[in-house]
Amino acid sequence: MISQLLDYVLHVDKHLQIFAQEHGTLIYVLLFAIVFCETGLVVTPFLPGDSLLFAVGALAAQGLIRMEVVVPLLIGAAIIGDNLNYWIGRKSGTWMVTQSWFKRDYLSKTEDFFIRHGGKAIILARFVPIVRTFAPFTAGFGQMNYMRFLCYSLGGGLVWVVSFTLAGYFLGSIPIIKNNLKLVFLLIIVVSVLPVVIEVWRHKQAAKKPKGADA
Repeated sequence: MISQLLDYVLHVDKHLQIFAQEHGTLIYVLLFAIVFCETGLVVTPFLPGDSLLFAVGALAAQGLIRMEVVVPLLIGAAIIGDNLNYWIGRKSGTWMVTQSWFKRDYLSKTEDFFIRHGGKAIILARFVPIVRTFAPFTAGFGQMNYMRFLCYSLGGGLVWVVSFTLAGYFLGSIPIIKNNLKLVFLLIIVVSVLPVVIEVWRHKQAAKKPKGADA
């Protein structure tokens, strides 16, 4: 299961290319569904986000996907998913966090992210896997003002989708990058999760520090 997921993430461009060649315009339905679920459902934080958008841009440069169609489509998917997640957290969050399948650790990390960055965490979270999925849920669960959330959600969805698809479109056609997309995707993943890893390490170090050490 894990190996298959890793293979999909590291070779997402090839999988999308095959799907586009075999199913034509259904590729847009698939892409919308992936981005929507990754941002809208707390049970699917494992779906590809950053690497998927980069691959979409690279495939658009090859003419397999129309950029003028996919960019607004995925912006819409990201924003709609974000807002669904917000209302799930607001209406059902109290019940969900008590369930055994709910990832409390992910929620705690996202809450810490909010404490450090405030409202703009909604925008910054777009670029951090897992946190990206739990940020809107946490905002709803914490009763964040909806209009304030919506403004951050619109801005974050726009910046996230446009930046990664354009990067894939312009960089993905460069031979050295095109021939080593697996390494590029791996680098994107590492850079994306680095803030989470650093934060976990900081928490562990703080937990080891004796009480009153800062007094």
